[in-house]
Amino acid sequence: MAGYLPNSISPPLSLRTDSQNSKLPCWSLQRKDSNSSSHTLSTPSPSAARNFSVKSVNGHPLQALFMQDGVSASLPITKSFGNEWKDERFLFDPSEDLSHNSVLEKAESQATLTITVVGASGDLAKKKIFPALFALYYEGCFPEHFTIFGFARSKMTDEELRVTISRTLTCRIDKRENCDDKMQEFLKRCFYLSGQYDSEDDFAVLDKKMKEKEGGRLSNRLFYLSIPPNVFVDAVRCASRSASSSVGWTRVIVEKPFGRDSESSGELTRGLKQHLTEDQIFRIDHYLGKELVENLSVLRFSNLVFEPLWSRNYIRNVQLIFSEDFGTEGRGGYFDNYGIIRDIMQNHLLQILAIFAMEPPVSLDAEDIRNEKVKVLRSIRQLQLDDVVIGQYKSHNRGGKVYPAYTDDPTVPKNSLTATFAAAALFIDNARWDGVPFLMKAGKALHSRRAEIRVQFRHVPGSLYKRNFGADIDRTTNELVIRVQPDEAIYLKINNKVPGLSMRLDRSNLNLHYAARYQGEIPDAYERLLLDAIEGERRLFIRSDELDAAWSIFSPLLKDLEEKKIAPELYPYGSRGPVGAHYFASKFNVRWGDLCEN
Repeated sequence: MAGYLPNSISPPLSLRTDSQNSKLPCWSLQRKDSNSSSHTLSTPSPSAARNFSVKSVNGHPLQALFMQDGVSASLPITKSFGNEWKDERFLFDPSEDLSHNSVLEKAESQATLTITVVGASGDLAKKKIFPALFALYYEGCFPEHFTIFGFARSKMTDEELRVTISRTLTCRIDKRENCDDKMQEFLKRCFYLSGQYDSEDDFAVLDKKMKEKEGGRLSNRLFYLSIPPNVFVDAVRCASRSASSSVGWTRVIVEKPFGRDSESSGELTRGLKQHLTEDQIFRIDHYLGKELVENLSVLRFSNLVFEPLWSRNYIRNVQLIFSEDFGTEGRGGYFDNYGIIRDIMQNHLLQILAIFAMEPPVSLDAEDIRNEKVKVLRSIRQLQLDDVVIGQYKSHNRGGKVYPAYTDDPTVPKNSLTATFAAAALFIDNARWDGVPFLMKAGKALHSRRAEIRVQFRHVPGSLYKRNFGADIDRTTNELVIRVQPDEAIYLKINNKVPGLSMRLDRSNLNLHYAARYQGEIPDAYERLLLDAIEGERRLFIRSDELDAAWSIFSPLLKDLEEKKIAPELYPYGSRGPVGAHYFASKFNVRWGDLCEN
């Protein structure tokens, strides 16, 4: 935090907080004279607020909670007359330089970052969150003073936590020297506390340990909730009341699932907002942190060649495809409560669709981008039973190896109707996309692992070369493929003449293969999103109205599937999915691009 001081103030200054409301810290100036006389000046007006503003170490306004919601920022200022300015956190001498840069540097040098991974003993924390935190530390993204706490119900010592997470830490971003030294330095900053997620007393103990490590500095605190959704609100309540920062910012990252439908999602949002403001809540969808998804808006808005084509005038259909070549494998109990539509379609694929289809935002500001995404989501028709096909993988013997069925998982009921595969057609009712089918396909235990966006363009009207391609004019369709994972790439399929004396045509790819083009390894999505949360950048996180709009598309469909007990079509483990998915695509005169390619 740093104060931007009005030029007219010359005495030494100090910053203090009124921490009665930990959700909305109130910043003030305090000065005392020998007579201890004091005066209070409130500055609710915009003109007064311009004379003094408060910013965090990352440059974001600490009062952004007020300003982003359209409420006038009010900075209460306590003023006393005399020679002494005093505060327990920042003490300035009259001879000190009170310029903007000097105060900024002093405040930043005293700031500390504390990250608490709630649910630190779980797989997500061990496999993704701690490795991402180490990668950020390794790349110099953390301030000088930082501490990481693991908090979970499991009994564990600091050293046991360090041993556990050290098994998943790698210096994979590059091969610079001193990797082992960096790893040891990082592990020394990691501590563990066992406690209950619904215990304010346990979080108060955590707060005490945090303060010991923070050493009286300005404290910024980030909580990552890597816990079951049924204890989100309890953990947030305890953290807000017992362990939030009284002098810096407090932010909370919430992992999906954000409910099971519109009703439960709304209930979760209301529960969180009893203890946090919207700007303190960072709903994470790790697919938004993937390099190719973030590059999607760059590809579209910074290249003149694409923007004129990005509409129903030239695009015939858009396919968003997600496939895994393995089953639930130990997650059957969790997965059976949600299914593939909730697990993948309603969040990952729908978020990609919103970024793909949105109108150009006014700016790259988080709110401008999220406003455009919400407009797209609100324009999408609600899904009905006729708009989807669902499937479930069954046992299959291949190459002498028997692959289990979904219901062979001991944590899954034998009569489960939960879908492990789904294909859906979505339509956006606006001027740009009217009539263009957006086809989603997501499944487990399929023939390949991939996540990609496929944009199939319209046929060339009156093509001069249709005789060279034969009757199947779909083979001549230009297609833009954005491969999100694995082996990231962007390529455009074009028609080309094969060298030689005859007029023989061929389909070729204009290919941007990331591994061949760029030397460095692509950071993990969790690294990008954690860094954004620390810096207060909300562009890649989901806003509450965005979440409401997303659930309104899928909730009626999910209710019908469950109430009418629609049975999924079975497909063999390792196959290309249920046959019904191919007939489903043909209803819209579409072929699945991933199947035609292979």
